[in-house]
Amino acid sequence: MSPFPAWLPLRRRSIAVRLATSALLASSAILLIAAGILTTLYRENTERAFDSRLLVYANNLATDLVSPNDPESRSFTLSDPRFDLPLSGWYWQIGRPDAKPRDLRTSRSLVGVPLKPASDPDTKAGVGQIRQGYGQAQDERPLRIIERDVDLGEEGRYTVRVAGPADEIANDVGRFRFSLMVTFGLLGLSLALTTLLQIRFGLAPLAKLRNALGAIRRGESDRITGEYPRDIAPLAGEVNLLIETNREILERARTQVGNLAHALKTPLSIIVNEVGAADAPGDLSAKIREQAAVMRDQVNYHLDRARAAALAGTLGTSTEVEPALAGLVRTFGKIYRDKDIAYAVHVPPGLRFRGERQDFEEMIGNLVDNASKWAAGRVSIRAEAVAQDDYPHLMVSIEDDGPGLAPQDREAVLGRGRRLDETKPGSGLGLSIVADLAALYRGRFRLEAASLGGLRAVIEVPGDAPTGAAPHA
Repeated sequence: MSPFPAWLPLRRRSIAVRLATSALLASSAILLIAAGILTTLYRENTERAFDSRLLVYANNLATDLVSPNDPESRSFTLSDPRFDLPLSGWYWQIGRPDAKPRDLRTSRSLVGVPLKPASDPDTKAGVGQIRQGYGQAQDERPLRIIERDVDLGEEGRYTVRVAGPADEIANDVGRFRFSLMVTFGLLGLSLALTTLLQIRFGLAPLAKLRNALGAIRRGESDRITGEYPRDIAPLAGEVNLLIETNREILERARTQVGNLAHALKTPLSIIVNEVGAADAPGDLSAKIREQAAVMRDQVNYHLDRARAAALAGTLGTSTEVEPALAGLVRTFGKIYRDKDIAYAVHVPPGLRFRGERQDFEEMIGNLVDNASKWAAGRVSIRAEAVAQDDYPHLMVSIEDDGPGLAPQDREAVLGRGRRLDETKPGSGLGLSIVADLAALYRGRFRLEAASLGGLRAVIEVPGDAPTGAAPHA
């Protein structure tokens, strides 16, 4: 299913869709305009050819008209038998412009009503001028009419009018239009296929670049490799430079965190050792050791968060989920051996977490530890890829069959901020660590009621679906 709704503006769709749509619209407009122009030209040419046929008949009648015979005894004949068939659509008529119907000479096919002029009767026309247009027969059949005036001197002026069925022109133009539509349809289909091939070929380097970036994101490669066109090669080079710069910055951050850890832990160790060697009162010595241990724990906590914050932005780092979960289940199965907990793990092969294995194990380990601590005998762990903001994410849910938490307690636990496990005794070991790490990876963490009856912890962090599988919406 497309991630873009049908109403999404074109400017926000993919380049391939934009190119295909613009090419389709442009080609369709050009073909439609060309079809209209060609049809108009063909109609005009067909009308001229039809008028030429009618003009031949009109000239033959004009020749008979100017013969030296007496006007009443002149014979007007045409060789085409259609002029002898009543209401055939082929008619001729000769007479003075102001002649009454009984004084007109007409073809046998013209029965009853005389032919009306093709042009406005008020139109001034010179002798010999050809006029043409459309009219209507007495049976309402459309006609193409051509007429000319012939001046016989003392005998006066006569109008020769010849008509033919206009539907012959319409049928001829209709057949041409159908042939043109079929031809242009095949041409449009060929253009569409050619355009799609051109788009696929032209955008292949971008697809290759996208796959290379995906490989970096999944941890399968540490840089963009391969040859690219000179339009895209600078982009690939800049991305590689950005990756290298990011890697160097993170490496410096790790070094600084390590130096800070050494700088803080060493004085604490010295204080603890000096207190033990000195003759300090027992209560004072115990108090100093206690506070030093608290300081050491706080230092470790915040240094781990700093390390995780640095690693969370690392490109190309990923962890396979299945073996990591299998190791955690084995570990906690041994720790809670006395409770005989049944662990059910559901995870598709190839599912990956985009981050450090240590951070993944710390997040999931704390949740599994909390579930094992409160479970009556069953713990379920499920991992799957989900689509979030058009990008794949990893969702891991851990639920138990223990007493669980009331909705108001869950809200209170999640509403306290970073030190979530302080809101209620036993509400979840290490939940603050889980929430912090999930936030560092721009993920989400929530608590729900479990189908097993206890508590369900759900964490969503960046991840990748198995190859060939689509993430769930």
